[in-house]
Amino acid sequence: MSQILTSRQAEELHRALIAYLISNNLPSTAAALRAEIGLGEDVFNSTTAKKYEGLLEKKWTSVVRLQKKIMDLEARNASLQSELDNATPTSRQNQDPVNWLPKSPARHTLQSHREPITCVAFHPVFSSLASGSEDQTIKIWDWELGELERTIKGHTKAVLDVDFGGPRGKTLLASCSSDLTIKLWDPLDEYKNIRTLPGHDHSVSAVRFIPSGVAGGAGNLLISASRDKTLRIWDVSTGYCVKTLRGHAEWVRDVCPSVDGKYILSTSDDYTGRLWDVSIPNPEPKTTLIGHEHVVLCCAIAPTTSYAHLATMAGVRKPAASSAVEFMATGSRDKTIRLWDARGTCLKILVGHDNWVRGLVFHPGGKYLVSVADDYTLRCWDLAQEGRCVKIIADAHGHFVQCIRWAPSVVRDVPLANGVDGQGGEANGTPKKAAATGDAQIRCVLATGSVDLNVRIFAN
Repeated sequence: MSQILTSRQAEELHRALIAYLISNNLPSTAAALRAEIGLGEDVFNSTTAKKYEGLLEKKWTSVVRLQKKIMDLEARNASLQSELDNATPTSRQNQDPVNWLPKSPARHTLQSHREPITCVAFHPVFSSLASGSEDQTIKIWDWELGELERTIKGHTKAVLDVDFGGPRGKTLLASCSSDLTIKLWDPLDEYKNIRTLPGHDHSVSAVRFIPSGVAGGAGNLLISASRDKTLRIWDVSTGYCVKTLRGHAEWVRDVCPSVDGKYILSTSDDYTGRLWDVSIPNPEPKTTLIGHEHVVLCCAIAPTTSYAHLATMAGVRKPAASSAVEFMATGSRDKTIRLWDARGTCLKILVGHDNWVRGLVFHPGGKYLVSVADDYTLRCWDLAQEGRCVKIIADAHGHFVQCIRWAPSVVRDVPLANGVDGQGGEANGTPKKAAATGDAQIRCVLATGSVDLNVRIFAN
C-alpha cells in the first residue's frame, strides 16, 4: 500500500491518536500504540499530550462539515447546469421579462409573523404587499425596501386569504378568515376596517375581487369561497351578498376570476374544479374538471399570452384569443398539477412535486407556470416544452410553502379618468387586455409565504 501521509503527517496523527486514547481512559491501548511506533515518554509525555487533546475530534468534525459543503455545492452546480441546459439564448441573459424566472436567494426575507403565513397579495400600483397569517394579523410590507409598514388587527381567528382590488380609483384590501367573516380595509385611510361581511356558515378560505367587466361593471364585486361548500358574490359598496353559488360537495378551497369578470374558477375537497359563468342571473357550473385523486387546493386561469403554447399542447392550430378562460391549471394534494381546456379536457399532468401543491401562478409573459408546494420548493414549468420542469428552487423556504403571487403588470399611459390611482393590473395579479398588445410592463416580482413564518420576495 502506498504511503498517503508524509512522515510528518503520520507522526502528527499518531500523537493525536495517543492523546485521544489517554483522554478517553484507554491507557493500555495507548501504551500498545506507543510500543508499536516506538514513541517513548521521553519524546511524548503527558504535558505534550495535552497539546494534542481534542485535535482528532476537531479534524473529524471538520471533515464531515466539508463533506456536507461539497455535497451542497455539487447539488447547486447540478441545478445550475440543468438550468443552463434548458435555457434559451434570451433567457440566459435573464434580461427579457417574458423569459425571467425567479432565482435563489430571494431578494428579501420578510420576518414578523408569529404563526404560519397563509396568503400574500400585491397592491396593484404601489410597492405594498399584504400577508395574512394564522396569528390572526395582516401585515403590510414595502416589498422594494423589504420593510414592515404596519400590522392590521381585526380578525379573531386565522387569516386565510387577502386580495387588493375594488372600484376604479378606490383600491381596497379584502381579507377572509376562519372567524367566518370577510373584512374590507382602506389603504388610503391607514387601512381602517370600513366593512365586515358576515354570511358564510364556516371558515372563509379564499377571497378575490372580480375585475371590472361583463359581470361587475363598476368593479365593486368580490367572490369568496368557504368550507360551507358555497361561493358567494358580494357588492363591496353595500356589503350585501348578491349571489350564492352552490355545486361543490365539499369545502371550497380556492377561487380565481377571469380578467373580464365573466367567469369564476373554483376548487374543492370534492376532488374537482368548477368553471362558473357568473354573468348570467343564476350562475351555474359551465365545466367540471374531473381527474385529480385528492383535494384540489389551488387554481389559476391562463393569460391569453400563454394560449399559443397551450393550444399546441391541446393539438389546436389556432387558439381562441377572444375567450378569457380558454385554459386553466389546478394543483392538488395528489402532488400533481393539471392543465385543462375550457371544455374540461385534461391536457397535461405535471409531475414533480413530492408533496401537496399549494399555489399556482402563470407567468404574465405566457411561457411558464410557477408552482409552490409542501416539499419546500418552487418549480417553473415551461409550457413551450410540453410543461417540462425547467427550474427548481429547492431552498425556496425552510418549511411548507403555502402561497404564491405575481406582482400585477403595470399598464402604461393609463389616463387618470379611468381611475385616480392609475390602477394597471387586475386584483388577481393578471394584467389587463393591454398586456396582450404590448402596452403592459411585466413586473418581475414574486412573493411566497410559508409555515417557516417568512415571506420571501423573488425579484429581478
